[in-house]
Order: sequence, then structure tokens, then C-alpha cells
Amino acid sequence: MTDTLSTVPNFGAGHPSEPVIAHLLGQPGVQRVPNPKVAMFIAKRFLDPEFSRKLVEQIDARRRPSTIADANGDYAFRTSETCDLDVDDPLVMELKRRIIALTGLDPAHAEPMQGQRYEVGQEFKAHTDYFEPSGADYEKYCSVAGQRTWTVMLYLNEVEAGGVTRFKAIDKMVEPETGKLLAWNNLRANGTPNPSTIHHAMKVRAGTKYVITQWFRERPWGW
Repeated sequence: MTDTLSTVPNFGAGHPSEPVIAHLLGQPGVQRVPNPKVAMFIAKRFLDPEFSRKLVEQIDARRRPSTIADANGDYAFRTSETCDLDVDDPLVMELKRRIIALTGLDPAHAEPMQGQRYEVGQEFKAHTDYFEPSGADYEKYCSVAGQRTWTVMLYLNEVEAGGVTRFKAIDKMVEPETGKLLAWNNLRANGTPNPSTIHHAMKVRAGTKYVITQWFRERPWGW
């Protein structure tokens, strides 16, 4: 995981997904979640505790209420806080470099990286990361860069109780652990959105939960 960007194969947007999957499986410490419905991977200890702690500090310093494209009138659908990370910050640049080295995805297709903070009682109800093609906001969010392809999520700390990410369709619960990386393809092999990626950031019952999210798009990022 110490490759430089110049030595990493560039798989563009990540579709087709087979080269990305092969690259991920070739990285040390990466395990595939054994479920045929979703291409999902876990790498424990992707970040060391000190790196994670510094990212937590940035989230605490720059957090704002989280937003959502379409909550269908449920204003408690997403109750966390979000941090828009500074793309020019050396720590953020290094994190992105490591993510690109791990996945082989094109950094030009990456959205601006975000951090999320969940206090006791906060959650993000069951949702998918892709934009629903029939949704009212699909054209607004996908007209330039296209659909979301891959999600890379990093857990920055252990949570005293709760805060699990639940993938109901594949019966998978991912526990927050300091430095753990979780990556999945939001699309099926044929390029259509994969509803089996629906997931729920479950309520924190004790402590505080911190995560980083990096999304990738079909086309280079632009807004």
C-alpha cells in the first residue's frame, strides 16, 4: 500500500469492475466478502491509529449537518454531521494516494472526500450510494460525472456501542474498527445500479463514530 500514483494501474471509472477486483485481491491484507450479490472488500488496519486520530481532529474542526439528495420527506433519515475535507491538506492528499494505490481507480473520477461524525442516537437510515435513475434529482447529480461506481469507506475509531454498518440484502454487519477500510462496487457487472448494496449506518448507542467516505464516478468529477 505504498505505491505512488504513477505506478498504479489506472482502471478509469471502475467499470467494467473485473480489473479493479483483481487489483484489490492482489493487495496485501485485502479480503473479499463472500457473497455473490455484491463485490465488497475489507482491509483491516489500512490506517494506523495516529493517522486515524489526525483525521478525527479534522472532522471535529470542520463538521456541519449532513445533507441528502432525496430523503422522501423523512427529515430524520440522515442525522449525522459531515466534514468537507480540504483537498490541499497533506494528510488528505496522502489518504487519497493510498486509496488510489489500493483500488487502481482514476483519481480524476473521485468526488471530494468527506468525513462523517455520528453522536449517540445519530444514524443514516437504509440507503444506496448510487443515485436512483428514476429519482427526481438524478439529472441534477449525474448529468456531469455520471453515476457513482465505487464506494471506499474508512472507519477511524472503535465505537463503545452501536454504529454498525448493516448490509441487509447480504446479511452483513461491519463493525467500526480503527483504520479498517471497506470498499464496494455500487453497480452490477452489467453496469446497472445494484440494490443489494443498500446499507444502514445504524444508531450509535454509546460513544462517537467517525468515518471517511470516498466515492468514484463514471466520468471525471466536475460540478
